[in-house]
Amino acid sequence: MFLTGDEVKKICMQRFIKIDGKVRTDITYPTGFMDVISIEKTGEHFRLIYDVKGRFTVHRITAEEAKYKLCKVKKIIIGTKGIPHLVTHDARTIRYPDPLIKVNDTVRIDLETGKITEFIKFDTATCDGKLGRCQIGFVSVSSTQPGAPPPAPSTWCTGQETPPRHHLHTRLSNIFVIGKGNKPWVSLPRGKGIRLTIAEERDKRIAAKATSG
Repeated sequence: MFLTGDEVKKICMQRFIKIDGKVRTDITYPTGFMDVISIEKTGEHFRLIYDVKGRFTVHRITAEEAKYKLCKVKKIIIGTKGIPHLVTHDARTIRYPDPLIKVNDTVRIDLETGKITEFIKFDTATCDGKLGRCQIGFVSVSSTQPGAPPPAPSTWCTGQETPPRHHLHTRLSNIFVIGKGNKPWVSLPRGKGIRLTIAEERDKRIAAKATSG
């Protein structure tokens, strides 16, 4: 664990830190949602992801999971000489994507080659992570709401638990597909995307104290 800024600078300058498979020596280099941080010297790997309270958390992952990241498709454009390009949420530009990939789909990118290995269509009954305001970090299964106007598409989302307790209504731009059905393609931090109410958190703490005492 780094205790001071000087320690951070020394470790980065020794080229121990990799972000998305590339060595970064700039201590102010920005990282964002779904980025993979690797420290090969210690064999540790982390993914930057939201917890259920909407806070960025550094989630420890396995070496196998650190080989890829998920990216949301933001744009599909035709470039020079008619070459199709795909632009992801982290500003990657990938040429010649699969014609079946559309905007709002999620692609799985191999960090070593930078190529798309798999993709998830944005559809109902997909496992989604929420990125909008109070819904950040909430993981659910989506279904479309009939009658939503085209400029502001909406989705009804039901929590992973059985039977479902949480329902939320959010805009399409707030949704990031992270898996198929109810199986996410990335491991999730504590809570597994299910946000408890204040009363439920209190009951959980009381139960934990009762069992430990």
